[in-house]
Amino acid sequence: MNVRIIDQNVQTPRFDGLKWTVVFLILIGGIVANTHFSQVAWAIRAAIGIVLVVLAVLTAFQTTKGQLVWTFMKGARVELRKVVWPTRQETIQTTLVVVAMVVVAALILWGLDTLFFWMVGWLTGQR
Repeated sequence: MNVRIIDQNVQTPRFDGLKWTVVFLILIGGIVANTHFSQVAWAIRAAIGIVLVVLAVLTAFQTTKGQLVWTFMKGARVELRKVVWPTRQETIQTTLVVVAMVVVAALILWGLDTLFFWMVGWLTGQR
């Protein structure tokens, strides 16, 4: 059902190769420029880097794959709103049950390890 909706919203892949080339050139150019202008204040370089990343992401979202990712992200957001999150009380109780089970499992494994260590020592005559 969702696959059909996604396919209807996606445009034909016109100039996708060129768009991806632009995305990679923006990112690579930003990395090279950041290295080349290493004496410039870090705040200015960070601001320019953020602008370049936003520009690259916006260009990537104009491609077919980018539109699919955007549609997926919107669908994931809708599904996330449907999640019923546990209350604080339920979270604390569940955490305590998990901690108790870990302690019980650790004690059982410690007991089995001790028993086997003792049995091997008894069988080999080292005890």
